Amino acid sequence: MNDPHGIFWHRAPQPPRSGPLSGLTLAVKDNVDVAGMPTTAGFAGYAGRMATQDAPCVAGLRAAGAEILGKVAMHEGALGATTDVPRLCHNPLRRGFTPGGSSGGSGAAIAAGLADLAIGTDTMGSVRIPAAYCGVVGLKPTAGLVSRSGVVPLSPALDHVGMLARTPRLAAQGLEAMVSDDPTDPASRPTPAGWRAVPQVAPTLHGLRIGLPQPVRDAPKEDALRGAWDATAERLRDLGASVVPVDVPGWDPGAARRAGLLLIESEAAALHEALIADPAATSPGFRAALQYGRDAGTIRLARALFRLAEVRAGALRALDACDLLLMPTAPQRAFSFGTPTPPDQADFTALANIAGLPAIAIPWPADGLPASVQLVGHPHAEALLVGVAEALSAP
Repeated sequence: MNDPHGIFWHRAPQPPRSGPLSGLTLAVKDNVDVAGMPTTAGFAGYAGRMATQDAPCVAGLRAAGAEILGKVAMHEGALGATTDVPRLCHNPLRRGFTPGGSSGGSGAAIAAGLADLAIGTDTMGSVRIPAAYCGVVGLKPTAGLVSRSGVVPLSPALDHVGMLARTPRLAAQGLEAMVSDDPTDPASRPTPAGWRAVPQVAPTLHGLRIGLPQPVRDAPKEDALRGAWDATAERLRDLGASVVPVDVPGWDPGAARRAGLLLIESEAAALHEALIADPAATSPGFRAALQYGRDAGTIRLARALFRLAEVRAGALRALDACDLLLMPTAPQRAFSFGTPTPPDQADFTALANIAGLPAIAIPWPADGLPASVQLVGHPHAEALLVGVAEALSAP
């Protein structure tokens, strides 16, 4: 397979299988177990780790007939959104530009046409940010729908397993195959009766209430993202939806992202303590992040948890007033390697992780690189998200 973008890390051709996903190819982020393949999570110290069985999410996709192509590049430890550490993965839409992260190889594999489906993980936006930068679809499910067993953890409080694909329906089909009730994951919960990610009928947008979060309106963003957001809102109005401003009490996007990052660093330090003491096991940047989380202190961590609880409550209150939230996926589009990394990449995506809500990122046309918008819904409202995303994606 020609791979000029540095996307694939390990390749594993599989014989075709029968099932609803038969004929579709799958790329797997390198923090997710595939039997007989290494699971490095981007750590030099994990280079020799070999998975003995599939993670439940992989097993579900394999059972549904997906052909596993191999493991793809990711940002080290899933803590970063550029996918340039430990190895550089280029954005297929523009060489020398980031594909986003931490599931950068997953987004790039879809954008390059190397795979139909790609597993990613999303802790504060790591499925949706690469989807946005690579011009594809990223679907993060409701917390507890997809087991995280067999996935190298970063932050159990915020980690989700999600799906990237070229269309909302393909992403939903992949998500449905990954869903299982797994008692080995403490967060796993049975799906509600009748739950589907693939809409069985097109949703009626007449009467649907879509909220535009006021904190996002006030936040800095590229003109292309502001334009995409406004154009999407207008398109939804044309389709019959009511699109209105909505408050999200207690949500300051930057402050919430910083509180989430402190929790991530603290949990990662507890989970990967041995990596802190071994300079050869990780990059200096990752080790410094873990040291910061380890040394933050209980008072700072408690304050972060208080803030995140307030944000979670605010998101749920906002959804009491509407069916879906609409916002840009990230404040910027893909940028070139070597330029400063924007600190606010996850400001808009983190909300869905903090509140455990489903969210879908879809590309939106713009001059040059694509823009992206995301929809956030009530728990287990994946089919509605996908149906609205399909309506927006229709010519």
